[in-house]
Amino acid sequence: MSRASQASETVTLHVPFRLVRRGGRKEMQLPEGHTPPRKPDSALIKALARAFRWKRMLDTGQFATIAELAQRAGIAPSYLTRILRLTLLAPDIVEAILDGRQGPQVTLARVMDGFPVEWERQIFSFLRTK
Repeated sequence: MSRASQASETVTLHVPFRLVRRGGRKEMQLPEGHTPPRKPDSALIKALARAFRWKRMLDTGQFATIAELAQRAGIAPSYLTRILRLTLLAPDIVEAILDGRQGPQVTLARVMDGFPVEWERQIFSFLRTK
């Protein structure tokens, strides 16, 4: 193959982006209107798993109180209570989190700040806003 034929097979791809610093790490920022596919949030998924596991432990009587479970888990009862609240999330939101379809505003910190009890308001608050 000659050099001339190699040059005709070359493809140039232009991808507009810029690097921005967020929390001490660099991220690629795409132009407005382009959103990268979301990946499942492992911290949020792990918190959901813990919440449902701890709820099951309390429901089955394996632990009588939140304080007893927190002591066994080696965490503060207040933290365990905040994580347990995740079991009150609407099923649509839990499914979106597990599939990585939640919006960028749905983070563990945001969810742990509190959310409406009514599922309709949760869905509006977490899945429909930008």
